[in-house]
Amino acid sequence: MIAAMDDAASDRPGGASLRIRIVFGRETMLGPGKADLLERIRETGSIAAAGRAMSMSYKRAWTLVEDMNGAFRDPLVESSRGGARGGGARLTEAGEAVLAHYRKLEEIMAEAGAARIGAIRAMLRDGSEER
Repeated sequence: MIAAMDDAASDRPGGASLRIRIVFGRETMLGPGKADLLERIRETGSIAAAGRAMSMSYKRAWTLVEDMNGAFRDPLVESSRGGARGGGARLTEAGEAVLAHYRKLEEIMAEAGAARIGAIRAMLRDGSEER
């Protein structure tokens, strides 16, 4: 199942975007929050720093990483404990692939849905776009 939602708070032209959540079975999901977390881990090299960048608690960020690592055949994030050189985290090859597939899917759906989003937007009441 793939769910797409309009995000009126988006910074995209016209204030609309698709937010995709892919649901695999009953418990496994991949959505914008997890994708953003993966991206921040790639940028910062740290699960804690990635969580802070998203205003997310350290525990929540770790829980999401553990959920993703447990859901996929291969872990998406590899972490190392601190020490003389400090700890860190990085996306694995599988993590890079999952993130790339998710971002490409977002792009495809946004392009394919642009006309329908425009049609729905045209049906909004004046001022509804700011909600």
